[in-house]
Amino acid sequence: MPALTCNRLLLLILIVIVPLIALIGSASAGVINASTFTKVAIEGTDPVAYFTESRAVEGKSNLTAEWNGAVWRFVSEENRRKFQSDPARYAPQYGGYCAWAVSKGYTASIDPNAWTIVDGKLYLNYSKNVRKDWLVDAAGNITKADANWPKLKADLE
Repeated sequence: MPALTCNRLLLLILIVIVPLIALIGSASAGVINASTFTKVAIEGTDPVAYFTESRAVEGKSNLTAEWNGAVWRFVSEENRRKFQSDPARYAPQYGGYCAWAVSKGYTASIDPNAWTIVDGKLYLNYSKNVRKDWLVDAAGNITKADANWPKLKADLE
C-alpha cells in the first residue's frame, strides 16, 4: 500500500474524522424544548434576563442566536453576547422542559413565567402552580430530575 500523501491524508480526515467529531458533538449537545416550526426556545423568552433582571422578558425576534438546534431570543446585544460566550450557564436545565415533570420521569411544556434559579441554574416549570409543588422540595426534585434526564433526553433524540 502506498504511503499517504498530504492530500490523501487531508481527504481521509475530511471524509472520516470530521463527520465522526460532528456526530460525537451532536450526541452530547442535548435536546431543547423549542417550537416545532420556528425552533424558538423557551417561547422566545431571553434566558439571560432571568439572571440579570430576575424576571421573564420576551426577547426580540431580530436579536437571536442558535445553540443546540434551537433559536434563542434576547432583549439586548449584551445579553446575546453573554449567552454566546457561555450558553450552558444561561440555558434552562433539562433542555427547557418542565423541571417538575422531569423529576417525575416525563417531559412537559413550560410557562416562561414559572421559573426558579437554584445554585446558579435556571429551572422552568409547566405553570406557577406546578412551580409551587416543585419548590416544596426543590433539592430533592433536582436530584430526581438529574437522574431521570439522561434517559428522557435519549428518548427525545
